[in-house]
Amino acid sequence: MSLNKLCGLSLALGLLLGPLAAEAQQPARVPRIGILPPGPISERVHLWEAFRQGLRDLGYVEGQNITLVFPSAEVRPERLPHLAAELVNLKVDVIVAATTVAVQAAAEASKEIPIVMPVAAPVETGLVASLARPGGNITGLTLMASELSGKRLELLKTVVPRVSRIALLLNPAAAVVPAQMKETEVAARVLGVQLQPLEVRGPDDLERVFQAAIKGRAGALITVDDALIFTHRTRIVNLAAKSRLPAIYGFREFVDAGGLMSYAPNLADMYHRAATYVDKILKGAKPADLPIEQPTKFEFVVNLKTARALRLTIPQSILLRADQVIQ
Repeated sequence: MSLNKLCGLSLALGLLLGPLAAEAQQPARVPRIGILPPGPISERVHLWEAFRQGLRDLGYVEGQNITLVFPSAEVRPERLPHLAAELVNLKVDVIVAATTVAVQAAAEASKEIPIVMPVAAPVETGLVASLARPGGNITGLTLMASELSGKRLELLKTVVPRVSRIALLLNPAAAVVPAQMKETEVAARVLGVQLQPLEVRGPDDLERVFQAAIKGRAGALITVDDALIFTHRTRIVNLAAKSRLPAIYGFREFVDAGGLMSYAPNLADMYHRAATYVDKILKGAKPADLPIEQPTKFEFVVNLKTARALRLTIPQSILLRADQVIQ
């Protein structure tokens, strides 16, 4: 073969293989996970750390093969649509949205980007079509808050058997309220107790509604937990203690803050498990095809220190049923 032909062949091969070699040298794109919390990160640090640990358990390392994108500004409910749009503009691969209001904001911002959630009542609030076949771009886990409302009231009545009027702390703007209210009202009729709704639209309402509970002669307290109630849990627990109201809450974080009792799935565990949905989606699964996971274990926590402060004797039957008793 002539020298000219050899040179021409080498040039052709170089042109053909050059782009392939350059492409092979390009680093793989690192997936970006947008985080959309419903309130201040400071009140949920342990939950997002549980999510991070879930990713680490699956082999993800932040800064190497995954990036978490948190909001660039303070998180307040009214700013969620803006923060969701910000994540969409950043072209994140998945949005992890905690609580119904955050998922709603993410869903309004994008119908294409997969959204993973740990929330209460996703079917009742219209986030998904069904647990088995969610459809659309939303999937994740349900906290089953509505189904547990009646059980919480039953536990509270067992601890305070003579109570006839129970204050019900709720945020009327929260989408999860109607479903939880319905279950709580059914249980109240069965147990023969009257509910006193206390509507809280912001932290400035808390002092007033607890004064209303005392004035209305409420003998105990139950909460309809949403992002607002959870964010201000420490203040709520302190007001309940000040008002001498035995109370049961939705999550153990309230008991850790000094509350009397809680009954719910472990919230940190739900965040940890949300990482498995992110992993499946990044590996090609479609949110519409991933069934909503329901909790299989519920955690009942009792704070005996708080009970003693309230001069309340917790029945032995209740202590035996508790998963954890805080001394």
